[in-house]
Amino acid sequence: MKTWKKVLIGVGAVAALAIIVAVTVYQSRKNLVTVQTGKAQKQNLSAIVSASGEIKPKTYVNLGANAFGKIVKLHVKEGDRVKKGQVVAQLENVQSSADVNATKASVQAAQTDFVAAGAGLETSRADLNRAKSDADHARLDWERAQGLYKDALIAKQDYDTKKAVWESAEAGLAQAQARIDQAKAQMDSAQKHISQNQANLARVSDVLQKTIYASPFDGVITNLPVREGETVVMGIQNSPGSTLMTIADMSVITAEVKVDETDIVNVQIGQAAEVTIDAIPRKIFHGTVSEIGDNAMVRSTGVSTSQSTSTSEEAKDFKVVVTVTDPPPDLRPGLSTTAKITTATRNNVISIPIQALTVRTQADLALKDGKGAVQAAAPVDTAKQKEEIQGVFVIRNKKAEFVPVETGISGTTDIEVIKGVHEGDEIITGSYKVLRTLKPGTNVKIDNSAPKKEEESS
Repeated sequence: MKTWKKVLIGVGAVAALAIIVAVTVYQSRKNLVTVQTGKAQKQNLSAIVSASGEIKPKTYVNLGANAFGKIVKLHVKEGDRVKKGQVVAQLENVQSSADVNATKASVQAAQTDFVAAGAGLETSRADLNRAKSDADHARLDWERAQGLYKDALIAKQDYDTKKAVWESAEAGLAQAQARIDQAKAQMDSAQKHISQNQANLARVSDVLQKTIYASPFDGVITNLPVREGETVVMGIQNSPGSTLMTIADMSVITAEVKVDETDIVNVQIGQAAEVTIDAIPRKIFHGTVSEIGDNAMVRSTGVSTSQSTSTSEEAKDFKVVVTVTDPPPDLRPGLSTTAKITTATRNNVISIPIQALTVRTQADLALKDGKGAVQAAAPVDTAKQKEEIQGVFVIRNKKAEFVPVETGISGTTDIEVIKGVHEGDEIITGSYKVLRTLKPGTNVKIDNSAPKKEEESS
């Protein structure tokens, strides 16, 4: 055989071998999917509910106007510390002071009338005793006169005189008794006038007292929206009155946050929380949940659903109060804050990255023959075929195997796995597009290098 023929045959053999290798590599990579993975490992997990809100003192009060009038004196300014009972504001009170003085004079006059009525009653009682004595004496004289007149020992004129004297004494006794009743009625009337004037004094004194405002507790003036000389009004029906100032007890500070309705079921009184304040960056404060609201609030309006006349499909929140145990000094109400509430903890549990979780239907997991068609079997339940199963893809023999899992609490980036995977299992964590479309049994290639950033289009 000639040399050129041998060379030609050799070249053909190499080319055929190259074609066979290329076809083999192509076929092997045809269904190969590149994935990122992570390990199932044991670690400590904490379930966190994060919510935002604002700093508020636990105890505060808005001093509102209790009367109509002009502010004549403000004894404090915003930021001042005040003591319980300290006078903080004064309204004009010329008319109310005059009413108090006039009513006090009326009370004193009524008391004088009562004393006079008492003296009159005593005088009437003395007159009654004298009238009784005179009546008894006149009755005895008349009785004696009757006996003497029968024996013809006195004249008819003397008899008539004794009788007239007795009848006059009886009339005087009745008159004295009537004056007693009159004096008692005057005394009762004077007593009623005293009670009436004392009630009026209490009323006008209350009106006068409402022109003077004192702090109900030790605290700080956190809001002072009025100035001296302004006229304030009290609330009428649904119209709120003027607010003079806000006094807050800054000894107990809380973070009042709004928790999403899907998370509120996990929040309980006494749970620990970490509080951050936007105005104090890079510092974490600690607290505990002290109050949980019972009524949901519509997120867009902040109105409680119990006060709403119509139903709403909007997202809802619940108010949660976290008492801060180590508040910084000079903290101001209204500062924006975020509370991270620890709702559950698990120590030394198997966990996987949250993004590794995915769902597949029974139909997706059905066995397939070599051609990719579903194998013939007994009749299947259509509803059951559509049932979704939560699980993860575990790499076994360089293939993606779907494993149903039972999960527990969720941490920030990882989730507890109670059943389904074991420590050390290699779990497919991405990409999201791959996890969404990955089929059980697919050949995979692991590439955990950092993803390259896509070049911006010019």
